[in-house]
Amino acid sequence: MAITLVNPEGLPKVDVYRQVAVATGSKLVFMAGQVSWDAEGRTIGEGDLAAQVEQCYLNVATALAGVGATFDNVVKLTVYVVDWTPDKMPLFLEGASRAAAKLGVTPVPPGTLIGVAALDVPEHLVEIEATAVLD
Repeated sequence: MAITLVNPEGLPKVDVYRQVAVATGSKLVFMAGQVSWDAEGRTIGEGDLAAQVEQCYLNVATALAGVGATFDNVVKLTVYVVDWTPDKMPLFLEGASRAAAKLGVTPVPPGTLIGVAALDVPEHLVEIEATAVLD
């Protein structure tokens, strides 16, 4: 495999992601941030953070599949959440867990969660982008 996920000694171990990804593949994949639209451009889970997180992860998986990749190829996730506060973490984790169960994966590459004032349309509460490496 082209990617090794690592929690180096001396850094905290976080359950939902690894601190470092070492990629040795030859093709980089950069995707646009995925929001909670379905294939027809309708927002899924309006007002429901967990539902939107789930749809975003499913959309990331669809984008990856479109270029012959899976979550195993992801080296970095960046998540943007509108009006983020730590009390929203259980909803975020619920959505991520539901998506992982549907996809049969446990996405744990290094990740960054960033609170933002707004996204592209007012209905969107979260956007997730991924960077992947293929052999």
